[in-house]
Amino acid sequence: MTIQLGQIAPDFEADTTQGRIRFHEWLGDSWGVLFSHPKDFTPVCTTELGAVARLGPEWKKRNVKVIGLSVDPTESHRAWEGDIAETQGSAVDFPMISDADRHVSGLYGMVHPEADPLVTVRTVYVIDPNKKVRLTLTYPPSAGRNFDEVLRVIDSLQLTDRSKVTTPANWKPGDEVIIAPSVNDEAARGLFPQGWKALKPYLRMVKLPV
Repeated sequence: MTIQLGQIAPDFEADTTQGRIRFHEWLGDSWGVLFSHPKDFTPVCTTELGAVARLGPEWKKRNVKVIGLSVDPTESHRAWEGDIAETQGSAVDFPMISDADRHVSGLYGMVHPEADPLVTVRTVYVIDPNKKVRLTLTYPPSAGRNFDEVLRVIDSLQLTDRSKVTTPANWKPGDEVIIAPSVNDEAARGLFPQGWKALKPYLRMVKLPV
């Protein structure tokens, strides 16, 4: 199964390091980041889980819940958490799903049919409060994931959901944004009284108030 952007994220029940959950219920009205790792006690993912834990205040600021997944059992996850805290300096304070029967992996297409069926693909899913999938990222085993980029995209999604703008390449919060093509100049004058810079009729850059 391939997860498409805009699709409702599949719901499921699963055991985690913080008890059994029903995914949609657990998300509530929060944004969510679901990310899979191939196996416990793997080096790259050890650094990733530490990085996600250190970003705890940033997830909270954006109303985001994070949750990890691998096909290893809960006991293994809990043992791994000790190594993560020891080596990365941050304790894992978010749940990790035990997907031993590969039910969730199958729902989200995390196991490639031509790869080891016991190893989940290293994928990230960003899910909005309406339970729609808004971003998917898949990484190779050798490259650690950039969770600052995941935060950046969430910032963009949350901004563009509430304002009639889009964000340009390499945008960061506070940078200029693009007035959405669906907004004509007349409507834009009401929405953006501060004015804008038109590089082309279809490329109108505007600085939003802080």
